[in-house]
Amino acid sequence: MKIATIEAIPYSIPYVHPLHFASGAVHEADHVLVRVTTDDGIVGTADTPPRPYTYGETQKSIVAVVQDIFAPQLVGLDVFDREKAQTVMARTVHNETAKGAVDIALWDVIGQALGRPVTKLLGGFTDSMRVSHMLGFKPAAELLDLAVQFRETYGISTFKLKTGRHPIGLDVEAARVLREGLGEDAEIYMDANRGWSANEAMEVLRRTNDLGLQFLEEPDDAREVLGRRRLVEKSMIPIAADESAPNLGEAAREILTGGANLLAVKTARSGFTEAAKIVGLAEGMGVDVYVGNQIDTQVGTVASVVFGAAFAHTSKRAGELSNFLDMADDLLAEPVVIAEGRIRVPQVPGVGTAVDEEKLTKYRTDR
Repeated sequence: MKIATIEAIPYSIPYVHPLHFASGAVHEADHVLVRVTTDDGIVGTADTPPRPYTYGETQKSIVAVVQDIFAPQLVGLDVFDREKAQTVMARTVHNETAKGAVDIALWDVIGQALGRPVTKLLGGFTDSMRVSHMLGFKPAAELLDLAVQFRETYGISTFKLKTGRHPIGLDVEAARVLREGLGEDAEIYMDANRGWSANEAMEVLRRTNDLGLQFLEEPDDAREVLGRRRLVEKSMIPIAADESAPNLGEAAREILTGGANLLAVKTARSGFTEAAKIVGLAEGMGVDVYVGNQIDTQVGTVASVVFGAAFAHTSKRAGELSNFLDMADDLLAEPVVIAEGRIRVPQVPGVGTAVDEEKLTKYRTDR
């Protein structure tokens, strides 16, 4: 079974509630749908979220690299030769989310061809993932109201607080208000998106020491090497690498050199193949991981659930799986359901990311 075509379809869906964070803001999901079709007519699907502020990829660059660079080299390849596909794409530096989408689409094809859910092929550890919801920049009281609403409506009890604004004022206040309002049972962690210096992060940790925060993600720019390592060494909670560790090599570097002691795994930027290698590296070194969010659509969220539920190591912590709720619409044919704080894995052959073709026609921007 060989790859016949690879498509990269740009589309745009607005957000009902724009998301704001230290490295930028997102008002529309200007994503790319990647489709791999075999000579037998099987179609594998994946979603690609450009993050120009973080990785330098744009919607146009993803379309170009998939169609002009990857497709000519991958068409004709046996779909089961995943390592060959990885080697081909590795010749092009960066472009993580473009590579990740092609890989996930290939896994989708493989699952369909074998008649098995991809989560079973990857590991099959559990049938659902616990959900963490991301809270963006808002006044502290509004953040608390929103968190309470999500807990009452969806059963979510884990929250990521986007910080990186004014560390001693707004950020510390928001963390304290959430803890006091949600109680001790709620799991709360912070993500500064490189918005502070290491010294500012150290002061935030000192002022929030009594709040029982789970961990702190990307407090400062990882290139602030000495400050970052001092922070990791002295912090009482884990310091997580996210955008500073987008691939296997950089994840290994951050852990081995003391730049982090917790890793975010995002299938949108690493696909399933490289993400599994990152999880194996972390587990072997005794480092925890969690499934992060690229502000994914439902198509991207299903991929994250499928991967996260496949491994015991990724299932320990809640995954960031709910921000599609801020979108006005979606492409997924069977909408994602959050119940009792969890999302169940689709029990269908492949990944379970079948697309509503009418919605794709409506939102695609290349016609």
